[in-house]
Amino acid sequence: MEYKDHEICMHDWVTLLPEVQLAYNTSVHSVTGRTPDFSEKGWNTLLKVDYLQKTLLSVHPTAQDFQKMWKTACDNAEKCIVEAKLYNKKRYDKSKKEPYFKEGGQVIIST
Repeated sequence: MEYKDHEICMHDWVTLLPEVQLAYNTSVHSVTGRTPDFSEKGWNTLLKVDYLQKTLLSVHPTAQDFQKMWKTACDNAEKCIVEAKLYNKKRYDKSKKEPYFKEGGQVIIST
C-alpha cells in the first residue's frame, strides 16, 4: 500500500473526516494553549496509540504502511493549516486600518 499525494483526499476524503476531527480536537490551539477537547470537556481524548505498549517485538507491515500514510497526512494537514493561517493574516492585515482621530474630535467611549 503506497501513499500517493492527494490520492486518498481526492477519492475517499469523507471517510477521513472522523480522523481529521480527532486530530483537530487533540491539537493544542495557538490562542488558548489548550486542546479543544480539554477546553470543552476538561480532559483530553486518548488516542489509540496511547493504549499501545511501547515495547512491541514486531510490527505488521500493513501497520508500518499505515503509519507512513498517517504521518504524511498529518504533515500535509499541518502544512495546510500554516498556509491558511498566513493567508488569513495577510488578508486581514490588508483590510485592517488604524483608527484616525483628530485632536478635538468627538468619540464614543464604551463603558
